[in-house]
Amino acid sequence: MDWDKLRIFHAVADAGSLTHAGDSLHLSQSAVSRQIRALEESLNTTLFHRHARGLILTEQGELLFDATKSMNKRLDAAAARIRDSEEEVFGELRVTTTIGFGTLWLAPRLPKLYEKYPDLNIDLMLEERVLDLPMREADVAIRMKEPSQADLIRKRLMSVHMRLYATPEYIAQKGNPDSEKQLGNHRLICQNISSAQVGAGANLVQTLLSNEIPSVLYVNNYFGVLQAVLHNLGIGVLPDYVTQDFPNLVRVLPDVDSGEIPVFLAYPEELRQSKRISAFRDFVQEEIISHRKQLRAKENPQAMR
Repeated sequence: MDWDKLRIFHAVADAGSLTHAGDSLHLSQSAVSRQIRALEESLNTTLFHRHARGLILTEQGELLFDATKSMNKRLDAAAARIRDSEEEVFGELRVTTTIGFGTLWLAPRLPKLYEKYPDLNIDLMLEERVLDLPMREADVAIRMKEPSQADLIRKRLMSVHMRLYATPEYIAQKGNPDSEKQLGNHRLICQNISSAQVGAGANLVQTLLSNEIPSVLYVNNYFGVLQAVLHNLGIGVLPDYVTQDFPNLVRVLPDVDSGEIPVFLAYPEELRQSKRISAFRDFVQEEIISHRKQLRAKENPQAMR
């Protein structure tokens, strides 16, 4: 089977359009169309249904597209291993994690990684959707639960707890509640229980809202919750890792806790030997060790002397 025709077929199937595929391949629409017709003739089948809005794969086309996706994944993995065959750590590393963890914990620490590896290029993809690592939507992921996908190397990094925080200025002005029922006298800042978030966080918010809190500000990520808290809008439900970089925050109702939320780092088995992955993994682990030490020092300053 002609590899060049398969490459063109994959681009058309992925784009759903001859024109868009041609643009990505730097070929004319007519040239792309000829290659697809030739491939269909060689296979004696129809690969696409044509209609006014674009192209849709036939059942036979879906089978071939699954095969070309698998081929592309293996080729990407081979290219990554080849690029990592040198001793230096360089090139692109696609990292995916949640908006909250990426903006509040990871991004502020990346200068240390760039200082050590100046030729490394990080593509930081922050979203709540879980990207498909085996299909190479990203190279490495940090997630608030253990990944369920097969063929992944995974390592538990740390635990996170969702807790209540406010600023000293807010507490001085509005008071510090001594029970959950008194939250009705304050504005709660949190994610909506129906938004994408870890289950423990949603359960905590649902419990808090059962106290008939009249004023609530919903934000769809923890970076936004933090900004609202810092501007004295109310009491926020936030992950405990923000306290390291915002030590002035006051923990409200210390008995209120989501329970332990595990944080995992994962990457495809194929990238086990990747020096970029190793460099990033080691960097994150070192930062977490430092993070733990600082938290222990804050919680028990006498023991650190």
